[in-house]
Amino acid sequence: MLLWSGRHSCLFLETGEDAFVAWNPVLLGNGMEFELSEEQKQIKMSVREFAEAEIAPHVMEWDEAQHFPIELKPKLAALGLMGVIFPEEYGGAGMGYVEYASIIEELSRVDGSVGISIAAHNSLCSNHIYQYGTEAQKKKYLEPLARGEHLGAWGLTEPSAGSDASGTRSTAVRQDGGWVVNGSKNFITHAIHADTCVAFAVTDRSQTNKGISAFIFEKGMKGFSPSKKENKLGLRASETASVVFEDCFVPDENRLGTEGQGFINAMQILDGGRISIAALAVGIAQGAYESALRYAKERQQFGKPISEFQAIQFKLANMAMQIDAARLLMYRAAWLKDQGKKTTKESSMAKLFASEISVNVCEEAIQVHGGYGYTKDYPPEKYWRDSKLCTIGEGTSEIQRMIIAREILRQA
Repeated sequence: MLLWSGRHSCLFLETGEDAFVAWNPVLLGNGMEFELSEEQKQIKMSVREFAEAEIAPHVMEWDEAQHFPIELKPKLAALGLMGVIFPEEYGGAGMGYVEYASIIEELSRVDGSVGISIAAHNSLCSNHIYQYGTEAQKKKYLEPLARGEHLGAWGLTEPSAGSDASGTRSTAVRQDGGWVVNGSKNFITHAIHADTCVAFAVTDRSQTNKGISAFIFEKGMKGFSPSKKENKLGLRASETASVVFEDCFVPDENRLGTEGQGFINAMQILDGGRISIAALAVGIAQGAYESALRYAKERQQFGKPISEFQAIQFKLANMAMQIDAARLLMYRAAWLKDQGKKTTKESSMAKLFASEISVNVCEEAIQVHGGYGYTKDYPPEKYWRDSKLCTIGEGTSEIQRMIIAREILRQA
C-alpha cells in the first residue's frame, strides 16, 4: 500500500506489521527519486560555498595550531547557522532537522571542527534550553545563542562518568534562593569560549538517575571556570576542555527543567544530537571520498590513471555506497524528528552506522593516496583523524548498539 504523508511527502511502503519509511521521494513515471526540495538544495549549496570560501583556506593552519576560529562566529550567525533549528521568535532560522543535517554535513565536508562546533551549540546547549527552559530562560539565554551573539556549551561527561552518565558525581546543594554546585565536567566543546553552559549535578543522591538536575551557568559566575584544554588526535580546531565548579552559587531561576529530570532530559536531547553526529560523520566521509576520487583520476601508475585499475574502482564503489547508505539513515532520523516522532532507535542507527563507515571510508581514502595519504600534504590523514571522534562522542558505538538492542526488544 502507498500512503502519502508529511511535510516532505514521505512515502510509507507497508509490509505486514512493519513499515519502511522512505524519506522525501518524488515519483517520476514508474520510478522513485529521493531528493531535497529546491529550497533545501539552495541552503545546502549556500553552506557549501561558504565553507569552501571561508573555511577551506585555513583548515590545516587551524588544525596545526589547534586554533578555535571564534572569528567565524559573526559570519556563521549571519547565515543563521547558530540557531538553525529554533523558531524566528527566539532569533533562530526556523529550519528543520533535514536542513540542519545537510548544513552540518556541508561544513564537515570541509572541516569537521567547524561542523561539530555548530552541532554542539545547536543540538545540545541551545536545544536543551529551547526544549525544557521557561519562557524567561528562553528570552534571556536562547535568543542570544540563536542569534549567534553568545556561544553555548553542554556539560554531561565527567572523569568518572562517561558512558555511565548516570554516575554523575557533581553535586548541587540547596541554599537560600538557589544551589551551591561543586564538581567538574570534561570533554566539553566550547568550555573556554562559551558564554552559556548547561550542565548537570546531583540534587538527590537517593533517587539515582532521577535525582540529577540541569542548571544554566553563565561566563563570569563566581566559582565557575574552564580548566584543562585537551590536546586531541582530531577535530583540533574545535575547542575541547574541562569546566570546574567550586562552591558556585546558581540562583533558582537558573535551574533548567523539572528538578530531578536533568538526566532523563539529557538522554532525550541526545536523540537529536546523534543526528548531527551522523551528519558530521557523513560530511567527513564525503570530503575524504572526493579527495580520493580526484587523486585516483590524476595519479598515473603503469602508464595510466590509477582510477582505471579495478582494485581502486572497487574501493571507490564501496566508499560511495557506504556514504549513500549512511546519508539515508541520517535523513530518515532527521525527517522523523521533524515530524515530532520519537527517534531514539533511528538516531542511534544513523549515528552508529555513519560514524563507523566514516572511519572506514577515510582509511580507504588514505590507501588510495598511498604514501601521500600518510602525509599532511593531502587531506585524507586529517579526515581520518577527525572521523574517529564520531564513534566516541555523544555515546560510543558500543552504547549505540545497546540502545538499538533495547529499542528493538522493547518493540518486539
